[in-house]
Amino acid sequence: MIDYSELYKALKNTEAAEWLNTLEQSVERAFNSPRHGDLDNWLAMLDSLPAIKAASIDLTHEIRIGSETDAEQNVRDKLEQHLRMLMPWRKGPFSIFGLDINTEWHSDWKWDRVQPHITPLKGKHVLDIGCGNGYYALRSYGQGADLVLGVDPGQKYIMQFYALKKYLGDIPVHLLPLGIEDIPPSLKAFDTVFSMGVLYHRRSPLEHLSELRECLKPGGELVLETLVIEGGVNSVLLPRDRYQQMRNVWFLPSCDALVLWLQRCGFKNVRVVDVSKTTTDEQRATDWMTFDSLENFLDANDPTKTIEGYPGPMRAVVLANAP
Repeated sequence: MIDYSELYKALKNTEAAEWLNTLEQSVERAFNSPRHGDLDNWLAMLDSLPAIKAASIDLTHEIRIGSETDAEQNVRDKLEQHLRMLMPWRKGPFSIFGLDINTEWHSDWKWDRVQPHITPLKGKHVLDIGCGNGYYALRSYGQGADLVLGVDPGQKYIMQFYALKKYLGDIPVHLLPLGIEDIPPSLKAFDTVFSMGVLYHRRSPLEHLSELRECLKPGGELVLETLVIEGGVNSVLLPRDRYQQMRNVWFLPSCDALVLWLQRCGFKNVRVVDVSKTTTDEQRATDWMTFDSLENFLDANDPTKTIEGYPGPMRAVVLANAP
């Protein structure tokens, strides 16, 4: 099983120490109730990853671990076989010992849109909600954060992260197989909280915003990225059934509506810092994610619309501060 002892030790001296009352039990329950059918295979894969020492690591400009000269070809072939057991890889990309994991999302493009606007992370404690395989968590550490914690109930994504972390050494970045509902209410423990691509999956978006606020220290910064539509302060799209073939998409607000939501939830200094249309260059099927992707979810005759006839995907980044 994943060893979280260093995380538990680190949390003892932070504002999140209260979480330790329930955290270990929550993690055990997440892994075992019920136990994922592939979990034992994934854990065995982590244990059998080849031992390779990275001569250099870059988490600041990209996520690059070592180079192809750090290991023989047969060892790198074994590494690739192991990492492909964890497909699909959605967030990335990653370069590990010369092996390029070309993920579905160009998360590096999104990070480049977000990072210039956020408060510097040096010395900060960061929480990433819906972190996936930890791409943004690792980039946050690359920007100097002291402690980064990600939560995501997708256990395969957690295993992807720990496969990478095997070669990153004892860095203070940890991912938990949990959701935001497993975080104690009114924790108020983190300087920066990321919620990237989560809000539109929540049935109650205002409740999610309030939960995010309660994770932040007073004055702490929320970094929120979500699907939006064009329109005024009262413009919100609720798909009749699916959006881009996804059933779990609920509310897509306009930017003005999203700002109002955040203000009504008590956030201060709310500002939209980026609005970008998602393209098939940024989200696409690859050799590491071979299922349908954005190209398959757009109207073949009018790619400005989804296959259901809704406006095509447009995403906004909004920053706000906790009161």
